[in-house]
Amino acid sequence: MLSDKDRIFTNLYGLHDWRLAGARARGDWDGTAALLARGRDALIEEVKASGLRGRGGAGFPTGMKWSFMPKQSDGRPHYLVVNADESEPGTCKDRDILRHDPHKLIEGCLIAGLAMGAHVAYIYVRGEFYNEAARLQAAVDEAYDAGLIGRNACGSGFEFDVYVHRGAGAYICGEETALLESLEGKKGMPRLKPPFPAAVGLYGCPTTVNNVESIAVVPTILRRGAAWFSELGRPKNAGTKIFCISGHVNKPCNVEEELGIPLRELIERYAGGVRGGWDNLLAVIPGGSSVPVLPREICDTVLMDFDSLREVRSGLGTAAVIVMDKSTDIVKAIARLSQFYKHESCGQCTPCREGTGWLMRVMYRLVEGRAEPEEIDVLEQVTRQIEGHTICALGDAAAWPVQGLIRHFRPVIEQRIAQAKARPMSMAAE
Repeated sequence: MLSDKDRIFTNLYGLHDWRLAGARARGDWDGTAALLARGRDALIEEVKASGLRGRGGAGFPTGMKWSFMPKQSDGRPHYLVVNADESEPGTCKDRDILRHDPHKLIEGCLIAGLAMGAHVAYIYVRGEFYNEAARLQAAVDEAYDAGLIGRNACGSGFEFDVYVHRGAGAYICGEETALLESLEGKKGMPRLKPPFPAAVGLYGCPTTVNNVESIAVVPTILRRGAAWFSELGRPKNAGTKIFCISGHVNKPCNVEEELGIPLRELIERYAGGVRGGWDNLLAVIPGGSSVPVLPREICDTVLMDFDSLREVRSGLGTAAVIVMDKSTDIVKAIARLSQFYKHESCGQCTPCREGTGWLMRVMYRLVEGRAEPEEIDVLEQVTRQIEGHTICALGDAAAWPVQGLIRHFRPVIEQRIAQAKARPMSMAAE
């Protein structure tokens, strides 16, 4: 269990003052000039040594991502873009950082900006987060007024500007290149890679896109040292993570814990356990709606980190734990996710544009049992034709929930088809 002294987000629940005075009282903006004075290479090496992996879903090493930015400028400006387009169903961690600990994010932007030679940061906030964007903007204004960012940020001689940009509420804009397109005023449609953003990103300039949580933890890691952070969690899965626990639990919550905590302990210690007791658990989606669902028998023992969940053919994703008890119609729940991905597809790639609609229609037929048993295999085959064949990962996100359902709950689908077939005969017998 994570001790309070090791928590990074000390105002996650908004119990204290979110403004600059409150943030400073909790240790933010403390000795920032000294951190900046370490220089670009030292900052990147420290983040690499900490073992921090991206907190937005993919889990790519953050320090390594920073190191892809060109060391020498070719005359083009460098940009830092913070992805606050938190639209993954079940995920609400970045939202709490924006409204309760915005100064952690702004300080992280400044440090990351210097580490990558970027003098400008854009924070792209989900369109629906109206109050959060207003609070973030207020915190940015405070930081400017205090000289913490701007022409001579923290007295370091480094010039750094932060702009808050509000999206229009599109899930696809959470994909980094679609986010860049949207920032440029175009339709949020993912770009082909390569070129990668570190070479050709925002306005054709070197750019790094990072998640809110990935950036917000950096100042604390640098103050307390990479060794402190890397000792938390498990090997290759270092540090703390904000978990969002929702669904059929007694106390839905966000909580910061070490990576590698057992799923059962996470739910029982912080969320008051499953509604009706652990024996009433049917399944858990461990990392936001785009990762495959896990049945009860795997949930008993699985650890909550990137590699442990990959071993059971799921993923940590955004660490949004969606709990479903035995009252859940699991087929209908996954069908509803298929509807979401169909609705949010940008339509650029044929496998996703056509496939997501096809998945949704077949899934809703399965909900009613209006299908043949052979169609389950056809459905699985179609998910394989979508997965890995699109520009961005939305195709994978649409395919994986259906794959998880078939892998673990095929008997439920088959039983529903059998019941539907038996229904007309029983009615005729009457």
